[in-house]
Amino acid sequence: MTSFYEPGELLAIGFKKIGENVCISRKASIYAPEKMVIGNNVRVDDFCILSGRIELCNNIHIAAYSALYGGEEGIFVEDFANMSSRVSIYSISDDYSGASMTNPTVPEQYKHVISRPVYIRRHVIIGSTSVVLPGVDVKEGSAFGAMTLINRDPEPWTINVGIPFRKIKDRQKGLLEMENRFVQDNQIRDSQNGDRK
Repeated sequence: MTSFYEPGELLAIGFKKIGENVCISRKASIYAPEKMVIGNNVRVDDFCILSGRIELCNNIHIAAYSALYGGEEGIFVEDFANMSSRVSIYSISDDYSGASMTNPTVPEQYKHVISRPVYIRRHVIIGSTSVVLPGVDVKEGSAFGAMTLINRDPEPWTINVGIPFRKIKDRQKGLLEMENRFVQDNQIRDSQNGDRK
C-alpha cells in the first residue's frame, strides 16, 4: 500500500471533479470534497488540510503540513503553482476588531466572518510557513521567501520577502520556455501512447 490514495479511493472521496495522475496523501485531511475541483498532475503531501471551496488546476504541488481554507468564496490555484511546507492560505477570517466574537465554538449570529476569494496564479511559488490572507490575488510568476505575509496583491514576476512582504527584485521568465517544451513533450508522448492503443 502506498502513502497516496489509489485512483478508485480518490473517486470514492467524492470530489466535485478530479483529474488524472493525482497524488493525495492518506494522511491529508479533506473537508467538503464536493466543493473541490482537482486537475491533472496534482500532488498533496502528508498532513495537509483542504477545506471548503478549492479549485486546483494542473501540475500543482502542496507540500506537507500546508492548509488551504477555502470557505464559500474559494481558493483558486492555477497551473504550475507550488506551495512549500506549512503554507497557510485563507479565504476566510474572523473579524479581529473586537466588534464581534470569534472562533468556531461561537454561533454565527455573534460573529462577523470576513470571506473573500484568493487567487494563486500560474508559476507562483510560496515559501515555507508563509501566509496568504483573504482577498489576495497572487499574480503570475510571483515568488515568496519563507515566512512571508502575503496580505495584498504583489506585482507579477517578482521575488518578495518579509512581514508584510516587500519586493526585493524581479523574477526571471526563463521557465516559460521550459513550460513550452514540457507541454510539447507531453503532447508528443500522449500522441505516441494513443497510437499504441
